[in-house]
Amino acid sequence: MTLAERIERFRARLGEWVRGLYHGMITHPAYEKIEKEAEDLEDIFMLACFPEAFGIPSPVSYYTAELLPYLEDEFEAWERRMWGRGSLLERKGQQYHF
Repeated sequence: MTLAERIERFRARLGEWVRGLYHGMITHPAYEKIEKEAEDLEDIFMLACFPEAFGIPSPVSYYTAELLPYLEDEFEAWERRMWGRGSLLERKGQQYHF
């Protein structure tokens, strides 16, 4: 193996290591926060549309029932997630207290 090949192999490994470090320190935590925030917004939307699933009366439930065929795949997962969660405030508090 020549010196040029060894240098090229080292550069490739160093580049891979730097990309992994950047992803692990900067990119990945940002994606997690964005995903959690998107999930929270989706949960709030679903709760605004279907509060009667949790016993909260809603005068607009007649109109939001039209959305149910479009959201049926997400509805069961959302309902399980909401029943398993303590509260939305608890979830928001976990974002700031590691």
